[in-house]
Amino acid sequence: MILGITGGMGGGKSTASRFFEAAGFRRIDSDRIVRDELLTSPEVVARIAGRFTDAVTAGGEVQRPVLAAHIFANDADRVWLEELLHPLVYERWRILLESAPAANWVVEAPLLFEQNLENWFDFTVCVATTYHQQFARLIERGIPQSLAEQRISKQLPLAQKIEKADFVLSNDGTPEFLRMQVNALAERLSGAR
Repeated sequence: MILGITGGMGGGKSTASRFFEAAGFRRIDSDRIVRDELLTSPEVVARIAGRFTDAVTAGGEVQRPVLAAHIFANDADRVWLEELLHPLVYERWRILLESAPAANWVVEAPLLFEQNLENWFDFTVCVATTYHQQFARLIERGIPQSLAEQRISKQLPLAQKIEKADFVLSNDGTPEFLRMQVNALAERLSGAR
């Protein structure tokens, strides 16, 4: 079984995915793939440097805050970067999923519905939280409110993600409350296999 997990930025996707992992699922963290594998790939870094010279250091390291400033300020730049990175992310998903086809998987896919990725998954899960909680978490991460608003505006509204998802988890309470929901859903889905 393959679950696709999505939600708004700062909504708790990663936390929920870690709870699924603790419940026996194998986890694919798409943001980690981008950060640790793709943004360190010489071919990808060269392409980024060719478009955003100030986003790559002389040593060939992508400065993610500079890159983010470019892509969230300009839709054409954001689309260009998505077209560069997303096929590489999906290829990595394919390799990982094929490595253990009988396993239960949870895939963090922040743009699951925006990119029409539903066909990758047996079920989709949206982690939902209030607007207030979302901003509080992003500010805790050091993202100023203006930047957080800019980034959130580039995603499908949470209400639409909730409507499209097969299952919704509420992340307005404690981490233990989220863990209980994940465990209940994992048990329900495992029983359905």
